Amino acid sequence: QVQLVESGGGLVHPGGSQRLSCAASRNIFGITVFSIKDLGWYRQAPGNQRELVAAISLDGSTNYTDHVKGRFTISRDNAKTMVYLQMNNLKPDDTAVYYCNTVPATARYWGQGTQVTVSS
Repeated sequence: QVQLVESGGGLVHPGGSQRLSCAASRNIFGITVFSIKDLGWYRQAPGNQRELVAAISLDGSTNYTDHVKGRFTISRDNAKTMVYLQMNNLKPDDTAVYYCNTVPATARYWGQGTQVTVSS
């Protein structure tokens, strides 16, 4: 089975940067997912629905929601079964729990997420 474990969250001041990491199981299932699936970072703020903020396809092409375009960068390392989210110029509205998953999302792959809090 596949487990996705997010890390790298924390408290950051407005305008600051944070890099999130997502590690997938290094078994045949995790390796298979990374070799055939588009991947993404999602976030859920209190009282809001979970939303996809960044996606990366198998060929490395990326897409971002308008809210983070120009500030966030998603990348992936298939050999290491890792996906990353570099977040720059963070704003209080970026405060949320961040999750990684396939695109579209696979229900059984949701992990615990990592909390990012942007506050002065």
